[in-house]
Amino acid sequence: MEKQDAVSQNADPADGAQGGAPLLDRTGACCHGGAKMAVLAYSLGKREINHHFTIKNAKLISLVLVILLLVFHTASRYYGGGDSCERLLSRGRYLGEKVWQPYGCMMHKYKSIEAKTCLAGKRVAFVGDSRIRQLCYSFVKIIDPERREDGNKHEDISFEVASSSVNVDFLWYPEPNNSMKERLVSWTNEGSAKPDVVILGAATWSIKLHSGSSETLQQYKANLTAIAAHLEKLADHAEVYWVLQDPVNEAVLSENRKMITNQQLELYNEAAVDVLNGSKRSGRSRVKVLAASRQAALETIAQSDDGLHLPESTRNVGAMVLMNSLCNKLLRPIDGSCCQTLPPLSLLQKLSLCFFLGSAVAFLVFHVRGKNRHRRLMPPDVESLEEEKPATAAAPLGPKAPFQALCRMGVIMSYFYLCDRADVFMKEQKFYTHSTFFIPLIYMFVLGVFYNENTKETKFLNREQTDEWKGWMQLVILIYHISGASAFIPVYMHVRVLVAAYLFQTGYGHFSFFWLKGDFGLYRVCQVLFRLNFLVLVLCVVMDRPYQFYYFVPLVTFWFVVIYATLAMWPQILQKKANGSGLWHIGVLVKLLVLLLFICIFAFSQGLFERIFSVWPISALFELNGSIHEWWFRWKLDRFAVIHGMLFAFLYLVLQKCQVLSEGKGEALFSAKISNLLLFLSVVSFITYSIWASSCKTKTECNEMHPYISVVQILAFILIRNIPGYARSVYSSFFAWFGKISLELFICQYHIWLAADTKGILVLIPGNPSLNIMVSTFIFVCVAHEISLITNDLAQVVIPKDSVALLKRLGAVGLLGLVVLVLAKGSQPTTGA
Repeated sequence: MEKQDAVSQNADPADGAQGGAPLLDRTGACCHGGAKMAVLAYSLGKREINHHFTIKNAKLISLVLVILLLVFHTASRYYGGGDSCERLLSRGRYLGEKVWQPYGCMMHKYKSIEAKTCLAGKRVAFVGDSRIRQLCYSFVKIIDPERREDGNKHEDISFEVASSSVNVDFLWYPEPNNSMKERLVSWTNEGSAKPDVVILGAATWSIKLHSGSSETLQQYKANLTAIAAHLEKLADHAEVYWVLQDPVNEAVLSENRKMITNQQLELYNEAAVDVLNGSKRSGRSRVKVLAASRQAALETIAQSDDGLHLPESTRNVGAMVLMNSLCNKLLRPIDGSCCQTLPPLSLLQKLSLCFFLGSAVAFLVFHVRGKNRHRRLMPPDVESLEEEKPATAAAPLGPKAPFQALCRMGVIMSYFYLCDRADVFMKEQKFYTHSTFFIPLIYMFVLGVFYNENTKETKFLNREQTDEWKGWMQLVILIYHISGASAFIPVYMHVRVLVAAYLFQTGYGHFSFFWLKGDFGLYRVCQVLFRLNFLVLVLCVVMDRPYQFYYFVPLVTFWFVVIYATLAMWPQILQKKANGSGLWHIGVLVKLLVLLLFICIFAFSQGLFERIFSVWPISALFELNGSIHEWWFRWKLDRFAVIHGMLFAFLYLVLQKCQVLSEGKGEALFSAKISNLLLFLSVVSFITYSIWASSCKTKTECNEMHPYISVVQILAFILIRNIPGYARSVYSSFFAWFGKISLELFICQYHIWLAADTKGILVLIPGNPSLNIMVSTFIFVCVAHEISLITNDLAQVVIPKDSVALLKRLGAVGLLGLVVLVLAKGSQPTTGA
């Protein structure tokens, strides 16, 4: 079935019809003894891996893994109890020094304006001792970062944010005694001013005043039992939290606090949990226990100045946990998966569900009737110079094939939804370290070198090489995204070059195709647009996201239309026409100059750009969060990359036609002197760019220069890779395999490898980050490959070669698209850029 799979099918060149003899002859000619055996072992080992590990087997394994993981997570949720909100309050760990990661969910970092919006018109009461007062200050500083800790230590303190009617009070009750009980009773009386949120906690004063006696502990438990009933009643109309006691650094406690030991604090925490869990067992507890700040303090209490009060960074963890617990359900931040309920299905999501279910029913009907099967082929690469024809012609697709493809797509979209919209799998936030980026990078390139093959042709930027180029770039981008490496400016700038290189290839590939083939037909255009946009359009509906959210596809689609319009408009200048007269070459350059002017006018006239792309229905495609700012930023950042690729393709094809280049096997592209000079200049340029990118102070500063100089490193890489004949003669089949599905990999990562729309990481295997990455990556790659095949199957059905039928389909698709845009108008969710 999957004959096109490069990893499983690209055998070593020695593994030909002649069997093993040529390999032995070749190794014997150049190697002796151990070297000969090493080459043989290498080839046989690679052949053995490829024989057993096919993409078909991999997909079956991934399907089994998904089913097992769904069963595991559902069972653990059902039998293990607890939801993401409970995990937020109770468990977590530090990533680095200051970043707190709750267990299995993502914690949003609230800003002042968000906190004011969430707490507008609410009263928040902190009740307890000096530790609760510190927590109160940290909470208030989220709302008002300029607030200073200037209240009296053993008195009530009030805070008010007039602009949003937020009231936060600290009430000094260092012990859970009758005084605290009376305060709680007063809040439960009719007509009293009741707080909307109550945060309580106390124990250290009880230990201190009574020297940690066992009688005091029993009295503490009795008092808390009496208070618990009123807390439950208060929870009828308010959020109530009991804060467990943080540890102390016994070594630096003052003499009058020496009796406050961690052993004593544990006893008091156990008493509090026992009382509150007792209420829970009776089925009436709605008091939430905040234990996360205690877990954070276990790692940082050594930094405390007096051994009792926590460092500010740890207090901030507790305050941010509270803010997430209170506000995530209301504001629904995409990177705050803790304490969020499932969003209701939109109308388009419900319609898509019905569509996929209907396709499944139709597939079953055709299957029962025994309709034909078909041979599935890997889709041609729409960005390549040539579209290779299959070795054997595929049988015409029967009526069953499109429904089978849609049925498979429906199953895959269900997995997408479960991963990133349902509360089935866990999510965690990213945290960048150099090791999380560079170590996987090294592993990746080692694998790439292991799977090296001889190219079928040695032309400049041949098919295998461009696939390899796209493959390793895509893998670098994936590692960059999952490691959160955008925080490190040198890595950020080099990845920006990779994105520009993709657009450079877009210009190079499409210009070359139109210049050589002259195929400006509607069929070719529709094929390209369908393969570029099919997956994204389905995800826009299923995942309820705007088109611009998947920014790279709108970018590539826009530039393909621009390239097509530039070359298809009168006069159409092709290589055949240019061969007759050199003046036509000037005509091409004039077209490229007009395109450059068009780009410059848009780049330096933001107002004009925004007016054009803010007109409905165009705005529905390019707006994000009601603004086209993201589209403007993405377009402007790499605005010259495509025209650089077009100009480079033109110069190369002219030089090739003039027979200036030497593209034979093992031959340098130019004469020895020119080749050496160009190689030297390329290496210097490559290193110079890297030094500049590493010296940038801010992303804004770097991004201003990026459109003008990114082409330097792109051209330097192309020349280094192609000038030496031996470099053009080999390629990595590992990277080339990923290059064939690079578009699917880029899009799929948003929801089934990353999570929360790329803000976090999907967690399929809790508690083991390394194993989790391996399993999720394996499934992710298999899904991307399957989607590429589904896209190919549907393209053959949706895009007929008959012009009349194609025009009818386009009319129907246009009408359907207009209906979808109308239904989606005004209902786009708020998402991060």
